[in-house]
Amino acid sequence: MIKVLIVDDEQIERDGLQAILHKGYPELVIRQAQNGRIAVEMMEEFRPDLVLMDIKMPGMNGLEAVERISADYPETKFVMVTAYDTFEFARQAITLGVKDYLLKPSKASEIIDTVGRVLNQIEAERLLEEERRQQQDKLLKALPLAETDVVTQLLFDHVHEVHLDELVGLLDIQPSNETFVMLVMLPPDSEPLYGAIKTAVRRLGAMWVGALYGRQLPIIVFRDPEKSYRSQAVTLARSILAVAGTGDRSGWFVGIGNAYDSLEQIRQSYQEALIASADLTLPVKYRFYADVPAVREVQDGEHARQQERQFLDHVRLGEWEEVHRIVMDVIRHCENEGASLLQAQQRALEKLWIVSRVLSEMGMETRTPLFSFQAQDYRQLRAETGLLIDRLRQTYAERQERMAPDTIQRIRQYIMDHSHENISLEMIGKMVDLSPFYISKMFKDQLGVNYIDFLTECRIEKAKKMMLADPDISLKEIAYEVGYHDPNYFSKVFKKMCDVSPTEYRRMLFGKKA
Repeated sequence: MIKVLIVDDEQIERDGLQAILHKGYPELVIRQAQNGRIAVEMMEEFRPDLVLMDIKMPGMNGLEAVERISADYPETKFVMVTAYDTFEFARQAITLGVKDYLLKPSKASEIIDTVGRVLNQIEAERLLEEERRQQQDKLLKALPLAETDVVTQLLFDHVHEVHLDELVGLLDIQPSNETFVMLVMLPPDSEPLYGAIKTAVRRLGAMWVGALYGRQLPIIVFRDPEKSYRSQAVTLARSILAVAGTGDRSGWFVGIGNAYDSLEQIRQSYQEALIASADLTLPVKYRFYADVPAVREVQDGEHARQQERQFLDHVRLGEWEEVHRIVMDVIRHCENEGASLLQAQQRALEKLWIVSRVLSEMGMETRTPLFSFQAQDYRQLRAETGLLIDRLRQTYAERQERMAPDTIQRIRQYIMDHSHENISLEMIGKMVDLSPFYISKMFKDQLGVNYIDFLTECRIEKAKKMMLADPDISLKEIAYEVGYHDPNYFSKVFKKMCDVSPTEYRRMLFGKKA
């Protein structure tokens, strides 16, 4: 339904225009105003899509009324109605955004044609707005998937700059100068707590909540410039722990990584949060990486940090000989430094807890590694530590054996078949019973390309096929069909992947065919 307001100080002119418009467009809802002031007063209640505005009227003339109405209702369209001697006024009005003009007297056919052009424009804009609304609805449904995926990709794989730009744009967060990771460790069977934790932290600032798998929930937090890093992190940690209530909090813990000034460094903060969450038995159920003492007593500086990160990667890649060597090096260092057996056992145990956390992150639940007795000497400590490492290695091997050999190909085919949909690593992980983090690593290891790049390749290949099959299909329609919510972003990705824009590619394609 389109609403039209006719504004003219002459009754006969208003009635004549209304009769012509009703005959040509019987579905229109038409009302009249006898001057500019009344037209302005009617806007709030009637909200016309189109106003036919006479220029010469007593009191407030047509141009003044257009200016007043346009300021409050910029979406309203105007057609000016004027006599020959005020033609220059009409020309001025058109330069101010008026869509067209009618000369008095006008033939019925001229009125129908002029108004028809504006009505067509209104209909086209409505279709575009409806399309935009539908895309917005799809986008709102896709946002939780985008959020968990961007956390997974940032923490466990390389995300291409162009994809990160899109994800940041979709999530409507302006990255601050600093970000850090909080890793929430939850008790077993804690999936029902996921929504409660998201609700609790959402009220406290900008952050991306990752996928929950096993007992681990990573959260990327954007620094609040109005608070100190520590106060912001402590507030968040306490809000998360409050979800557990005042009862038993065993199994709950929040590890907090350092803050860094770019998202490219966020993986380092995650690994620090992982190390900070190694000991779940601490009385205070959160800890900053900066407050972890054990590693710094053994080694200091950036070299130690780099070795910690490499240790995590050895576990994820299943490089157990390296894992064994590093843990034994910790024990040997303690022995050489004259540390007590109790101190050495504690430091070895911290390393084993980290291994257990990484396996849990990959969807491999393990019992918390514990020594069955207090070692009497370093030889006995090394032997007991070796047994605990073997137990963790066996968990890893059993999961590898249970995984079907064609799992990665199933995932690859699923992405190819559903690339136009809002799929995510979390969704795929539930389908094949693997953690999103493990899929991300496995995908890159076995196929040589990360998940987002492969998804993009599938979408771009589908776009090329659509161009070839239908030369007349619009690029906007192609963008939506292959899974992009923003046609401009589709063009940006296409050019990044193909070195030419979609328009240039289509021109080249049909130029060659000809």
